[in-house]
Amino acid sequence: MFPTWRMLLGGFLTVVLLVIGAFILGYSLVEIPPANALAMKQANVYLYDDGTEIARDGDINRESVALAQISKDAQHAVLAAEDRDFYTESAVDPKAMVRAGWNTATGKGKQSGSTITQQYVKNYYLGQEQTVTRKVKEFFIAIKLDRNEPKDKILEGYLNTSYFGRNAYGIQAAAQAYYGIKAKDLDPARAAYLAALVNAPSEYDVVAHPENKAAAVARWNYVLDGMVKKHWLSASQRAGMKFPMPKDATVPTGMAGQRGYLVRAVKDYLAKNKILSEDELAAGGYRITTTLQRSKQDAFVKAVDDQLMKKLDKNNPVDKYVRAGGAAVDPKTGEIVAMYGGIDYVKQFTNNATRRDFQVGSTFKPFVLASAVQNHSETADGRRITPNTIYDGTNKRPVQGWSGYYAPENEDQRSYGDITVREATDKSVNAVYAQMAVDVGADKVKDTAVALGLPTDTPELIGGPSIALGVARASVLDMAEAYATLANHGKHGAYTIIKKITKDGADVVDLPEQTTSQAVSREAADTTTAVLQSVVQNGTGAPAQ
Repeated sequence: MFPTWRMLLGGFLTVVLLVIGAFILGYSLVEIPPANALAMKQANVYLYDDGTEIARDGDINRESVALAQISKDAQHAVLAAEDRDFYTESAVDPKAMVRAGWNTATGKGKQSGSTITQQYVKNYYLGQEQTVTRKVKEFFIAIKLDRNEPKDKILEGYLNTSYFGRNAYGIQAAAQAYYGIKAKDLDPARAAYLAALVNAPSEYDVVAHPENKAAAVARWNYVLDGMVKKHWLSASQRAGMKFPMPKDATVPTGMAGQRGYLVRAVKDYLAKNKILSEDELAAGGYRITTTLQRSKQDAFVKAVDDQLMKKLDKNNPVDKYVRAGGAAVDPKTGEIVAMYGGIDYVKQFTNNATRRDFQVGSTFKPFVLASAVQNHSETADGRRITPNTIYDGTNKRPVQGWSGYYAPENEDQRSYGDITVREATDKSVNAVYAQMAVDVGADKVKDTAVALGLPTDTPELIGGPSIALGVARASVLDMAEAYATLANHGKHGAYTIIKKITKDGADVVDLPEQTTSQAVSREAADTTTAVLQSVVQNGTGAPAQ
């Protein structure tokens, strides 16, 4: 029996009445609460794997100001970035709310469907957790707030509670942290950058993450284009605008030495793996036990200082530009056990272990050999490529079998003539490895590097003979992960820096399950590792002893 039109109409009206009833009930039950306890937030504590403390953070850097003390350009930039129709729209966007709530409830990812009013409610009255209950409360509080407060007051609250990175809460603190000026002095270019930061505070900090500058600039352009579209900025002003590089960060002395680098690496890992967002972490109260081992960390720092930093000549101009970064990964577990980020986090903000704006150089060559063994590759004249295969190591010898012209120099312009792959690895002979990359196939080499652990979006990881010479800009940590895969007989598991997280002393935060897979054959990994041992014993890696 099919339902009649009366039955359908009755059912529809029943649903409508239920929705209206639920709305009225929710509106009457949900009150605007007092401000949350963010101003009294607890510190986050970061620990070595044995429970001893690395560092703690938690002091809020905020200076609330009236809307009149925030430049119109800054107000417009944030609106262009987050909610362009703020002054004409309602307090909530039901369609976006339903979509975000459904995706959260069904496990499709945490998504925001919030207007500026809703974001302010979350920042000031509620918390950062992504739950359906919080979204429902946010919905009703936003509606009530919109009825009781003028739009200017809500925007003022939002600008004073938003997080901009560098421990800066509110646009006044952000203007000081990034440009050393007050919010009332922000021009369109600087304001647009600060507005871009709200979307991804630490990721878009181009000083801490120079490798992300392109993404930050793209977001900056999006904000400026939005300002032009809304007639808050003239097209002629927009056309001549240059990206305003922020100043170096001022870091609390409690983060001096390696502590700040380690904490920053933990925060980046949490955000990248969607374990805790920066907003959630900012609420404080987390006790984070890392995989870092204190004895190995201390030994690592001492080794870098003794073997490199203390040997630099302050009077040599070249030595002034030396940057050191290091990471040690346990091959069997994928755990980061030690990290060296730079000379001092207070003096140099950028973590040299995780940045991706330097070429990896000859450390990439083992991936070419591993790929050759993995793919059973042959030379142009049909000889199987093994450590004992003979290549022509003549300096500036043009690569054969490549459509373009490429004739790389060997170190010190030295020609080696006929030389085995093992010897060429010991001496890091560019002519041999550029040819081998073509023999194997540059795309296959790239695939092997990614399988070992390099991110697919590694800058300059492109097909061509130059791939063998390390033009790719992977981080030190990326390379350590890939080398750990070789050392683990070709089994790859993504690195981890977290062992355990508790909240307020009790609640355990779920961590991603660690899985491993056979990235390359055991033969490929073990053959490459054996050759690398020879490099340390007899070749260019001898100082590592």
